[in-house]
Amino acid sequence: MPKDSWDKVGIYPILQETRVFTVSHLNTQIKALLESNYRYIWVRGEISNFRMPASGHCYFTLKDEESQIRAVLFRSHQRNLRFNPEDGLEVLCQGRISVYEPRGEYQLIVEIMEPKGVGALQLAFEQLKKKLAAEGLFDPARKLALPLCPHNIAMITSATGAAIRDMLRILKRSPYPLNLYLLSVRVQGQEAAREIAAAIKSADELADRFEWDLLIVSRGGGSIEDLWPFNEEIVARAIVDCSIPVISAVGHEIDITISDLVADLRAPTPTAASEWIIARLEEFQRNICKHTENLHQRMVQKLAAHGHVLNFFQKRLIDPRKRLEDLHLYVDDRFDRLQLALVRRLEKLSTSYNHVAEKLYFYNPQKNILQYRALLNQHSRSLLLHLRNVMDKNRFDLQKLLSKLESLSPLGVLARGYSITYRLPDLKVLRAAGEVDSGRQIKVQLGRGLLECTVDRVEEDNSRFPFGRNYHGQEEK
Repeated sequence: MPKDSWDKVGIYPILQETRVFTVSHLNTQIKALLESNYRYIWVRGEISNFRMPASGHCYFTLKDEESQIRAVLFRSHQRNLRFNPEDGLEVLCQGRISVYEPRGEYQLIVEIMEPKGVGALQLAFEQLKKKLAAEGLFDPARKLALPLCPHNIAMITSATGAAIRDMLRILKRSPYPLNLYLLSVRVQGQEAAREIAAAIKSADELADRFEWDLLIVSRGGGSIEDLWPFNEEIVARAIVDCSIPVISAVGHEIDITISDLVADLRAPTPTAASEWIIARLEEFQRNICKHTENLHQRMVQKLAAHGHVLNFFQKRLIDPRKRLEDLHLYVDDRFDRLQLALVRRLEKLSTSYNHVAEKLYFYNPQKNILQYRALLNQHSRSLLLHLRNVMDKNRFDLQKLLSKLESLSPLGVLARGYSITYRLPDLKVLRAAGEVDSGRQIKVQLGRGLLECTVDRVEEDNSRFPFGRNYHGQEEK
């Protein structure tokens, strides 16, 4: 319709005045609008549909009672995350709104995540505690027995901290000389957990060389952030894998760490760990003294009892020379009787042997074996001759049957110049020229190969032979 016609009826070309977006352009505009207006916002919600593929990024949904939004926490922002996100956990997330243009979906790009209502460190502590407890790492049956008399002790702590000074002050009271070895590490900060775990592993590898029988992991008191290296999973698993009994002495008495729970013994403080060693050594010394005294008393009693017995036997003891003479006579008599019995036994066995040898020679099967072997050879030759005769006869009969079969084979007839003609397409064998019309397709099977032909002319007179010859092979005049 012309433009003036639109004006007359009140219709205007709206499409020529409206801007048309492509889908990609529209998503780009929406993404720019959202990212510019919703940067670094805080969102509170409950995690659901949490998943972490092989890329290491976390994908989940934040929801409340009425709505939900997709969210992603990239791997690069997870290094400061103290706890493990999981379904059902209510969190506060700081991030920005963005649009994933290929699908036209908007989502929250999370950069900071904190649990709601409980601290991140406390939540991480409870999560790791639950995980390790499920693996049985807190089970007392798994833990190693502590040495009765600790002598060579390795200590993992800070060389400049108060813990090592307090421990050395207590250990000076030891009733026995101690060999103390210090593996100095950082006990707080981001790198502390890796240093502590590496030191525990090194102590385990060097245990045979230095004959360490006890390992103490310790530090003084502090806040939960200061003590956090001892709540790391890497430290807990290093303690579990250690072949040396481990005492964990971290913080004050009210402080409980993961290393306390997996260690073979938990000491409330570093000083308490030293006090335990001193008490262990003093108890060992008391037990040694007690057992020594008991052993001495038992030895005195035993010696006195054996002394009385010795006196009693000394009074009743006969002159050993007379006893020896009697024993000599007894041995000589027994020796003579034994020789006589041995000679008689040998004679009897010799007679039995000769009798059995004569019977064995009489029943010797060697003669029968030779006769049966000759008979077997004779029958084998007869069987072989009979087998050859049967095979020759069967071979002759087979040749006769093959000759007869070849004489009756239609392939032999075809090879002599004859053929079989089929009518197409029903493949009916033609026995008379009247069974096919002119122009019809036929197939001719020869002795070697097939021919597909078209009938040009049909002659039903049998008196004439094709190509101008009669049945007697004479040419027509």
